[in-house]
Amino acid sequence: MEVDFSNIKVIGFDADDTLWVNETYFRETEEQFANLLEGFETKNKIDQELFKKEMDNLDLYGYGIKGFMLSMIESALELSNNEVSQATIQEILNLGKRMIAHPVELLDGVKEVLKELGDKYRLIVLTKGDLLDQERKLDRSSLSKYFHHVEVLSDKKEENYKNLLEHLEIEVDEFLMIGNSLKSDVLPIINIGAKAVHVPFHTTWQHEQVSVEDQDYNYLKINSLKDVLDYLN
Repeated sequence: MEVDFSNIKVIGFDADDTLWVNETYFRETEEQFANLLEGFETKNKIDQELFKKEMDNLDLYGYGIKGFMLSMIESALELSNNEVSQATIQEILNLGKRMIAHPVELLDGVKEVLKELGDKYRLIVLTKGDLLDQERKLDRSSLSKYFHHVEVLSDKKEENYKNLLEHLEIEVDEFLMIGNSLKSDVLPIINIGAKAVHVPFHTTWQHEQVSVEDQDYNYLKINSLKDVLDYLN
């Protein structure tokens, strides 16, 4: 299905796993967390309980590493019947701190795409997660100069997008969103009448996984961010 981008004036970019690597580090930390608790439960059970705890805490902590750290600590206490050692709790905190301190790893072609599109379009970042962490990553990425505006949202639902576009005085039919998540970056955008480009990342958090089979959603799917230049330049 062909998508018409001729009216686009503003392009929004997701950050995590669209501009830079993110989910990979969560999966690696989950593996380390399971190793820490292997004396109390199986890896499968630990993974299941941690994800369940993250979902239970989402409304309270929101998205991001800090909420993930707190969910790991709570899960460790529950899975061990409060027998987990102080040393293990400290190591869980260390896992989270190492995630926060991890160098930013840009995905292939990001700077090239932003540089070329920035000459023709107004570029903004629309991401969710912890405000301080996302600001820190953007600063370390050296990408700030390409963007007119950066917004860290508590969530990416239709209402969040509607309110933001209205606040920034962006017409819906002139807006394009580019991101790796169908659930957060594509479907809500299509549902409010804007355009979307899906750039899948090789690892997707379970919470972000959705099926669009047999549904008529009109969006562009590309293999690499660089491919978008074939449609917008």
